[in-house]
Amino acid sequence: MLCLLFSGRRFSGAFSVDDYLILAVLVLFSAVWLGDVWRTGQWPVGEGRQGVWLPMWPLLAGLVLLVWRCVPPTASAWWFGVLFGALLAGGIAAYESLWLGGGRAHNGMNPIPFGDLALLLATLSLVLLVYPRTLFGHEYSGCKRVLCVLGVFAGLLASVLSGTRGGWVVFPVLALILCWAASFMLPRKGIAVWSVLLLFSLLMIALLPQVSVSNRVSQGVGDLEEYVDGERDSSLGIRLEMWEAGWLLIKAKPLLGWGEGRLEVRRDEWVAEGRFTQGVSLHDQLHSDMIDTLARRGLLGLLSLLGMYGVPLWLFWRYWRQGAKAGNSEVQAFALCGVLTVVAFVGFGLSQSMLRDARGLSGFLGLLVACWCLLKQAAECQGDAGLRPSASLCPWVNTTYE
Repeated sequence: MLCLLFSGRRFSGAFSVDDYLILAVLVLFSAVWLGDVWRTGQWPVGEGRQGVWLPMWPLLAGLVLLVWRCVPPTASAWWFGVLFGALLAGGIAAYESLWLGGGRAHNGMNPIPFGDLALLLATLSLVLLVYPRTLFGHEYSGCKRVLCVLGVFAGLLASVLSGTRGGWVVFPVLALILCWAASFMLPRKGIAVWSVLLLFSLLMIALLPQVSVSNRVSQGVGDLEEYVDGERDSSLGIRLEMWEAGWLLIKAKPLLGWGEGRLEVRRDEWVAEGRFTQGVSLHDQLHSDMIDTLARRGLLGLLSLLGMYGVPLWLFWRYWRQGAKAGNSEVQAFALCGVLTVVAFVGFGLSQSMLRDARGLSGFLGLLVACWCLLKQAAECQGDAGLRPSASLCPWVNTTYE
């Protein structure tokens, strides 16, 4: 993000209908969340009190979008940022888990968002192997290809060492999307080679003696068996208990939800009554973005969340198709990054409230806005945008396209 912030190179300033759609879903999500804070008088706190201002972060992301659409960052800053982030995450995870022997890698945060974000950075690094000339142009050499592969490997290593089982579930979906997109750019032999290398890398990481992949899988199976037998205090058992409590909360108040702070009060009352295990009260969320949002802010909150997912996903997919028809690999690359970002967070949010976590929400908003602004810049420069700018928010800027 810092690389992108200081890498603006030219003015654009041309806004169109799809820009306003992205801004609208950001504002709606923030407005519904702030309205919930207003009616209850309580702000989300989060781990280490890092989530106090979370409801305002989508508005900040909208402001960043306005700035970057007028002063767009460079594509190279994005790609180098992705690669550097993946390499850094892998280095931190290797140091914590392999060198220090500290168990699950976490980088001073919850291991789940750390591993999920590292996995997403690895996936975005894979995009660069499909569209290498978006960064390297015609100077794509073997050394640069190795750098991309190292970024992918490091991100995957960080994810595996963090032990985030939710990330492992969504990665096959991301890989299938990548393979499908690659089928339009690479020969089948090339796709097969990269797929084998990817599977081999994952296998090598999983077989490291310090990596507890088999232990995490066995623990999950054991937790499920214990839950069926009535033991609810395991990691998976507590999560299932939270989902059950969330479903009961939703049925009680489906339209407006319980509200910020009130959800926890009612949940803890049920815990005190013995309906749910004590471990449920240790968390400030229900370990699912959709369940937590629906129980906390009702149907309006769920619609705002679906808008945050669905509208950008539809627009990114539309631009990818237009880029494919026009043969614009840069548009395709950034559109694919946007699709992968949204799909990844939908998957991550099935078993973790990523958008109530400071790192999770900042990661989603930052990647989403950056992908969008770079995509629009690439489309405008090449004249491939399907929706031409209808009005400029920077009237002093010359909006003539190259």
